[in-house]
Amino acid sequence: MAEEVMINLKINDIPVSVPKGTKIIEAAKKIGIDIPHLCYHPDQRVKARCRICSVEVKGKNRLLASCSTEVWEGMEVHTETEIVRDTQVGILQLIMADHNQDCLTCAKNGNCDLQTLCSRFNIQKSSLPNVCKYKTAPNTNPSLVRDPSKCIKCGRCIRACKDAQGVQAIGFSGRSHNLVATMPFNMDMAKTDCILCGQCSLVCPTGAIMEKDDTRKVLDWLQDPSKHVIVQIAPAVRVSLGDALGLKPGSIVTGQMVTALKMLGFDKVFDTNFAADLTIMEEGHELLHRIQNGGTLPMITSCSPGWVNYLEKHYPEMIPHLSTAKSPMSMFGAIAKTYYAEKMGIRLDDLITVSIMPCTAKKYEAARPEMGRHGHQDVDAVLTTRELAKLIKYVGIRFDMIPENTFDSPLGTGSGAGAIFGATGGVMEAALRTVYEKVTGKEATPLEFEDVRGFDGIKEATYDLGGTQVKVAIVHTLKNAKVILDKIKCGECDYTFIEVMACPGGCIGGGGQPYGTTNEIRRKRIAALYEIDKGLTLRKSHENPDIITLYKEFLGEPLSEKSHHLLHTHYTQVHKAYEF
Repeated sequence: MAEEVMINLKINDIPVSVPKGTKIIEAAKKIGIDIPHLCYHPDQRVKARCRICSVEVKGKNRLLASCSTEVWEGMEVHTETEIVRDTQVGILQLIMADHNQDCLTCAKNGNCDLQTLCSRFNIQKSSLPNVCKYKTAPNTNPSLVRDPSKCIKCGRCIRACKDAQGVQAIGFSGRSHNLVATMPFNMDMAKTDCILCGQCSLVCPTGAIMEKDDTRKVLDWLQDPSKHVIVQIAPAVRVSLGDALGLKPGSIVTGQMVTALKMLGFDKVFDTNFAADLTIMEEGHELLHRIQNGGTLPMITSCSPGWVNYLEKHYPEMIPHLSTAKSPMSMFGAIAKTYYAEKMGIRLDDLITVSIMPCTAKKYEAARPEMGRHGHQDVDAVLTTRELAKLIKYVGIRFDMIPENTFDSPLGTGSGAGAIFGATGGVMEAALRTVYEKVTGKEATPLEFEDVRGFDGIKEATYDLGGTQVKVAIVHTLKNAKVILDKIKCGECDYTFIEVMACPGGCIGGGGQPYGTTNEIRRKRIAALYEIDKGLTLRKSHENPDIITLYKEFLGEPLSEKSHHLLHTHYTQVHKAYEF
């Protein structure tokens, strides 16, 4: 391996040495200097649109964008000169002049990058007349809302949709001062190529794209004494919620999170890990059934709603490859509205199920008509991790002062296999732990399937299951999923089972996670989930005692008639409004 070439330079007269190819903005971070920026994002291609990151470089007769300029030997950079500061203030003033300045009532208040920069530069009021055109955008989908009047034309959302997901549902329209990031024909997101994954909202520096806020609705239920309100929490939330509450990225806050939800007034706090174990039981047996009975292979996981939306819109001919098993969230909802309601003697009209998810597409999934029965949806409301953080702050709960608590029963016991569902490769590993032991009758040793772990976009592995060679693939982001789908269509694929997660890193990088999420932070969250798994005694889905009891008392066995009715579903092609 060639030795890395290091470059020596000075930033504000402070010496720093960084690898060749490093941009000025990254080099400055090495010595604790945060160069202001808006369009720049560490996980995206350089855009150099906003120019707020402009710096002065000795020997150059103009300012350079620090996000796009590579360092060179002997470079001398100054980030705090008068001309640099005047330029940055001037750019912010121009942006504010074409911006909807309802900051006090904006849902992004306190989490807005533009607001933070205005505070940093002491811009309390724009010196320029406001010329913002208060545009409206159709927002009929249950997941995301757009407000073009708050768009600053940074292009982050476009890069997230195109480069990470390969969808290209959003792009620039218009010219000059009429330029805006928008959907084709300015239609509602759900009617376009958009799959509501929310990656655009995760990187948007302002309130131009956000999740649909359902906190008020949930608070109203919690204040209604006639309602029995229960909540389930996805595995990825317990390693990301702390980010939004001032803790270190990847902090495990399971116990404090349960306590906070009880303090908010939820009657019962349950663990989606329980439903993840249930999903493995159904999905694992479905895979075995397909292998043994000539079913459609490869079978592909269906627990990521953004992925399901993508397949329904872009590859409808591949729908037969999807597992019919519902996602853990929807399985939990179905069991809560049947088994739990019967066990507790609660009328369905009085039972409210709330889900805390790292995903904006889960709001859409919960609203799908097939995810309910007899006029009742299995999940009544979905809150993102960001919305939960908002509720916790609203009631003034201090995470650093509250004690830890445990999940309630009978839907609160989850295994380590359920916990790692939140990471790319986690569903596959959880399934392998169960399927391997069911097929071979032997204990999996070691229990960790290392080949399916990691942050690579596409991973492959082959395992011997009782004399049958099973090749699996693990994919995250839809851009990588497209590669696998095209292989299947061309007959070049010999996989038996494929896991697909729509978001980078899996659910830990979902579109509803705390603002500021980067790939570096995603890796810390993944490590935390594996730490949770390793620290548990119960690490296999099929050994979960609550799951065993559920089948014994209610479902019978995996793939039974009742299981099919409650825990499985079907998917159909979705036609886009602008198809001709």
